[in-house]
Amino acid sequence: MLEITQKKNSLKILNSIAKYADILELSFLHNCPIADGGQIQNSTYRALKNGITLKDTFQIARKFKKNNPNKPLILMGYYNSIYQCGENNFLKNCKYSKVDGLIVVDLPWPENKKFSKKCKKKSISFIQLLSPTTSKERMKKIIRDSHDMIYYISMLSTTGGKLKVSPRKIINNYIKIKKLNKNKNFVIGFGITEKTISKLKSADGLVVGSAICKEISKSIKKRQNPVTNVGNMVLRLKNKIL
Repeated sequence: MLEITQKKNSLKILNSIAKYADILELSFLHNCPIADGGQIQNSTYRALKNGITLKDTFQIARKFKKNNPNKPLILMGYYNSIYQCGENNFLKNCKYSKVDGLIVVDLPWPENKKFSKKCKKKSISFIQLLSPTTSKERMKKIIRDSHDMIYYISMLSTTGGKLKVSPRKIINNYIKIKKLNKNKNFVIGFGITEKTISKLKSADGLVVGSAICKEISKSIKKRQNPVTNVGNMVLRLKNKIL
């Protein structure tokens, strides 16, 4: 997952990651990212300080998809940005920019049902979230209303937190959830790094966000090339799950 911090490098980083990642996730910014930990918060604030706007996000998405039409691109963010833009206008921009999917962190089921249906009409996948505290009955309803992908949050934490649950327990919980509907793709996020990713590789997909933001921040601080460093990191991650 990539936070837009510098327009000139964002597209280059996306293209670099696209060589190894199966799906790309790009944030549309919010000044109070409540579900995100320090790494993504820092990237968000740096981007806002640099004047990055929602319009910039769509421009970068559109340029990326023009060169990578078959590489899925998901936008991740918070509902306030959608509300301010207007749901219909936001989805119109998504469609024009060839965005494939959306994660809206603070729009849970069932409050997201109407917006999710709007997304489906535009052929944009709305990705539902499940947590370790979601009841089985509620899970069934969320999965029933979900599109083709569901995001399982591995632990009770913000993004970028140290993995508090053993990978074995996460996979055991994941397998139980997967049995509820084997036809849909379930991905795991939160706490996934180069150290933990290989132990979770049996999942349909793994989401890495904070580790990428951390690599970008570290590269900027050390005056190194973030495009090269992030690309190399994602390649290492890829090799650990092959």
